Amino acid sequence: MKSIKLSGKTREITKKSMLKAMRREGQIPCVLYGHNVENLHFSVEERELLQILNTPNSYIVELDVDGKTHKAVFHSAQYHPVTDEPLHIDFLSVTETKPVVISVPVVITGNSEGVRQGGKLILTTRKVKISAPIDKLPDDITVDISNLNIGKSIFAGDINIDGVQVITPASTIICTVKMTRAAIGAAAAAAAAAAKK
Repeated sequence: MKSIKLSGKTREITKKSMLKAMRREGQIPCVLYGHNVENLHFSVEERELLQILNTPNSYIVELDVDGKTHKAVFHSAQYHPVTDEPLHIDFLSVTETKPVVISVPVVITGNSEGVRQGGKLILTTRKVKISAPIDKLPDDITVDISNLNIGKSIFAGDINIDGVQVITPASTIICTVKMTRAAIGAAAAAAAAAAKK
């Protein structure tokens, strides 16, 4: 998985008024936590954080806080209910020895047989949660739809990647090809043509 670097500075656990002042200065409060790790409260410039907030991609984040580097993954964000501006970011510490749980984007490849017959491809799950060692983490989950026919679906349980455990429930639909009027018309025309033979 690709990595991205962020720089921050430690902060004290402060009152709401001080946190608001911090945000006005373009600094977003963050916290890093994890197993056997003491919580680290720090702030990062908002423009830097947008690199991971405004993208569907997932990254290993190399946090440089006051000159000390911490490996982490983005965990969650709180946003202002009106302006949608980030208010607080949580990062989860990761190590080389423990599997990392992270959500990665789904990438569709191939030309569906069902779509060629007039069906419509519906992507219902855009990210899949997985668990894997850092060196096995993929940038994305590639799903081949070449053999996907009308009325058929691909499920999370169909995903099989060496060294990667899929956490998303196996019954979760990743994508499906639905029947359309065009497909119904094509099927009727094909049936009529066959009947004339």
